[in-house]
Amino acid sequence: MSQPQPARVAFDDVIIDVAGQRLWRGGARQPLEPKAFAVLVLLACSPGRVFGRDEILDAVWGHRHVTPGVLNRVVTLLRHALGEDAQAPRYLRTVHGVGYRFELPVVAETPPGASTEAPAPEAPAPDAAIAPAAHPLRRSSDAAPPPRKFPHAALWLLPLLAVLALAGWKLWPRHPATAAEAVPASEQRSIAVLPLVNASGDAAQQFFSDGISENLIDTLSRFEGLKVIGRASSFRFRDGKDESKAIGARLGVAYLVSGSVQRAGDTVRIGVELVSTADGRTVWTEHYDRPYQDLFALQDDIARAIAAALQAKLLRTPGATKQDNRPPGGNMDAYNAYLQGLRNFYVGDYRKAIELQQKATQIEPDYAAAWAQLSTAWVLLGQYMGDDEKAQRAYAEARKATDVALRLAPDLGLAHGARGNLLLAADFDWRGSIDEFRRGAALAPENGQIRGGLSRALAASGHLHEAIEQRERFLSNEPLFAGNHFLYAYLLIASGRLDAAESSIRFGHELQPRPGVPFELMYVAILRGDANAAQDVAARQSPPWRELNLAVAAQIGPDRAAADAALATALKEEIWSRTTPYLIAQAYALRGDADKTVEWLERTWSRHDTNLHHLLYDPLILRFRNDPRLASFCAKVGLPPPTASEALSIDQIIAAANAGKR
Repeated sequence: MSQPQPARVAFDDVIIDVAGQRLWRGGARQPLEPKAFAVLVLLACSPGRVFGRDEILDAVWGHRHVTPGVLNRVVTLLRHALGEDAQAPRYLRTVHGVGYRFELPVVAETPPGASTEAPAPEAPAPDAAIAPAAHPLRRSSDAAPPPRKFPHAALWLLPLLAVLALAGWKLWPRHPATAAEAVPASEQRSIAVLPLVNASGDAAQQFFSDGISENLIDTLSRFEGLKVIGRASSFRFRDGKDESKAIGARLGVAYLVSGSVQRAGDTVRIGVELVSTADGRTVWTEHYDRPYQDLFALQDDIARAIAAALQAKLLRTPGATKQDNRPPGGNMDAYNAYLQGLRNFYVGDYRKAIELQQKATQIEPDYAAAWAQLSTAWVLLGQYMGDDEKAQRAYAEARKATDVALRLAPDLGLAHGARGNLLLAADFDWRGSIDEFRRGAALAPENGQIRGGLSRALAASGHLHEAIEQRERFLSNEPLFAGNHFLYAYLLIASGRLDAAESSIRFGHELQPRPGVPFELMYVAILRGDANAAQDVAARQSPPWRELNLAVAAQIGPDRAAADAALATALKEEIWSRTTPYLIAQAYALRGDADKTVEWLERTWSRHDTNLHHLLYDPLILRFRNDPRLASFCAKVGLPPPTASEALSIDQIIAAANAGKR
């Protein structure tokens, strides 16, 4: 017969209110999700008993159809809530190869008159504040640990441990004080920072934990020889359902950083651990309790500790200056607005992102990073505006923001990247955009977005080989960012690598499914001469894009009447004016009509349509690379001559394919 659960379990400064489903530590309530609390109660109410992993899954989840990674995450949350170190646990101990057991410390007799009751619900805002540690500027593990007692039965382990230590058996965890020795320098230094769990109990604080995660990514990227996966890829594993080994395999990294963030009132509590993806062992772990105003110093401390565990040294680039996205005056309200602006930017709400970055710059006018992000948000909003007058107003705002950012911080890579975006999208200043992106990449070599922008600018100017190189460098840090794979596919198409391009398109679609079939596959089919496949892809697009894509695809088919009819449909102004005239230029290029091709490129130019950026690496348009009419147009818009482009034309790609078949 199972023993009834106690109403509460109390030890040290911890109270587990079983009946009320609450956990208190140091007088402050620790928010826990229901499953995590259920695991805690299961283990704490049977101290000393070893629970197998499957037994825990059966008891709490009611089945075993949950990946082990879920239980790993729950145990991490519990350790953070209990304020203990996974390397030297006081309560929640791992029994390797089996599961977990909970150990209660020896409790001294309660002094007369001392209260052992849990804090009453009417205590002053227990959910809104975290009781500061006795020494708020110290990590919780800095406190002197309680005396350890070793049973006589464990003495026989000492000789064995000595042998294992001499042999250097790395499966045994080490104390955080020697974390720098935990990973041999010869091992690959690659890491992904998973989004830290928002343990505040307030969904509105998600931006805060995400911001700290992103700051860790940025800071760790500045350490020499350390490959750090970017935000877009690592944040795909927010739900924690995958095992560390599986995540490591998908991201191509040897280590993961995970943990939780709790902000309440004037205190921030962060628990973080470094895990090996090879075997799931914890290499290093730490818990921090700091005043909210010390957040920036805390972020740096965490990054340095992780880098030390990986034996990585800060990158020293000659002439480089510190790249920082923090407000120079240290205003936390400005920083919060900046982080919230980034969160809205990433989900595509550019208007809200603009509003929040404007708030950040109003609070702290010298906030160069916020001005740079404000500029980029204005540029993207302008690109998606159908009305050219509204777009130009957006670009004007972006220009002002960029000027302020560069005046405040001339050596901020982010600001140069913002100007590169503006010059490319708004001004069609091809050379200037390349120069700005190069400057930004030199100042902030870890910033993948700047490299992505440089790749776009290089491709637009016909420098295909370096564009591919820069895109591949970005891909190595953002392997699961769908947009990266679609843009890479265009470069592969332009180099005639059609099979690789198709693979990249399909993988991007797998990462970010879109209705129908990816339209990029139409270009692969056209260059393979497969009229049926090209028209099938075109037919499965949404109107009005369907009509324009059909007009392009039909031009390689044997039915000339059908090709003429498809083009006539696309030429109706109510269709092409809602999309882009560039597709009609492509249709005429496939028909071999240079005059009409250039005419529709002129229309594209008159609308400030950024599809024109594709011209010098578009195999369809480049069939006229030796035609003076196309050369004249390129000179007019400031592009290099089409003969200088390193991309292949459709005729060259087809000729190469036919030669390969012989």
